[in-house]
Amino acid sequence: MRMPDINGRLALQKNTLRFLCSVLIKSGTRVEICKLLDPSVFDDALQRVVFEEIRELGSIDSRRLRALLPARVTNRGFADFDLKEFLAPHEVSEKEIDQLFESVLQLLDFSHPDQEHSVD
Repeated sequence: MRMPDINGRLALQKNTLRFLCSVLIKSGTRVEICKLLDPSVFDDALQRVVFEEIRELGSIDSRRLRALLPARVTNRGFADFDLKEFLAPHEVSEKEIDQLFESVLQLLDFSHPDQEHSVD
């Protein structure tokens, strides 16, 4: 699979992070996706740090994740991090969640191009 241009890659990465922070997915699903994704697929340093912190927080409620994430990202050197701006548009509709999940699947392909993926 060919990787999209830099703007397309950054959009995939942002959409994946929006998906991982969504209240519409279960914490176990988030954990499994984080296990499968390679942090190196995140080109932007801030996006990589956000992903690493989401992965580190593990199986917690998405509302708790959103509450803890800003301080953790700030502690990693991003003093001006604003979660609401980062995840904008903030609320994810049930219709949009499918599109965001498609971004996750594409990033999984880039993480492990020779493997099939199964996410519950």
